[in-house]
Amino acid sequence: MRLFPRMLLLLTLLSPTAPAWCHGVEGHIAPGRGYQVTAMYDDGEPMSYAAVEIRAAGEKIAFQSGRTDRNGVMLFLPDRPGVWEAVVTDGMGHRLSLEVTVADLGASAAMSAQATAAPRATSRPQALITGIALIFGLFGMLYAWKTRRAARLPM
Repeated sequence: MRLFPRMLLLLTLLSPTAPAWCHGVEGHIAPGRGYQVTAMYDDGEPMSYAAVEIRAAGEKIAFQSGRTDRNGVMLFLPDRPGVWEAVVTDGMGHRLSLEVTVADLGASAAMSAQATAAPRATSRPQALITGIALIFGLFGMLYAWKTRRAARLPM
């Protein structure tokens, strides 16, 4: 019985740690009269009122900055062709970086956009199961420690 709590503690300390589980982010840039930046969490919820910075390639100063609307959308109208980057941050650690190549200001149909957000390391169900298992494991260790301590006390 003494070996079990020690092994459990050892396995807990030696288990690999995973990155913090949070919302993933995704988005895209679509052409229209300007370019529409759309940002959302991976569960489909829009990144409402998130800060956005638009920069041309190689520029240090932002061309445009602002916030998304409640639907996670912001529009911008580039003033020259080239590669443009939109960086969306929600102030809680989520960051989305999108790039768009503006071929010609008059013909926005010849456009390619690519999302460069980091992919999620784990799925939501896996993260939920892992969290519940950790909670039960910690409370189980606490219960075992209290039971062992109570068994040693004289009655």
